[in-house]
Amino acid sequence: MNNPLVQPDPGLFIWTIITFLVLLGLLAKFAWRPLLKALESRQETIRRSLDDADKARIELERLHEESARIIRQARVDAEAIVVKTRADADKLGEELRHKAREEAEGIIRNAERQIQIETRRAVQEIRKEAVDLSVTIASKLLERHVSKEDNARLIDETLKQIENSKV
Repeated sequence: MNNPLVQPDPGLFIWTIITFLVLLGLLAKFAWRPLLKALESRQETIRRSLDDADKARIELERLHEESARIIRQARVDAEAIVVKTRADADKLGEELRHKAREEAEGIIRNAERQIQIETRRAVQEIRKEAVDLSVTIASKLLERHVSKEDNARLIDETLKQIENSKV
């Protein structure tokens, strides 16, 4: 039982090895190298994408921190503006109250001054009327009972008294 398929044939063996080596060379040249280049390119693309994703994540974190800082600063600035506005409003209110007080005091001083002027004028008018009335009464009384010398002396004394009372 000699089966020819089971018997090793050195010619077939050599041709099989040569065919395998040629096929291996062709595959290495036309299939493996492009396949390896495609895999390396794909690997590089994935690595760049991962690096870009990390950079984007880091940039996003930085932007988030920056926006949080800006929001905090804006809140602080807004609070400062509110405080300054309140202080300015209080200051303006105080200035208005002070100005109103000064104006009221000025009006009161003017009124007091006007009252004093009118009081002096009224007192002078009353004195003048009293002097005129006194002179008239005195002259009527003196005509009846006093001599001319006494009359001149009384007039001089009265004038001196009026001058002294004005001073």
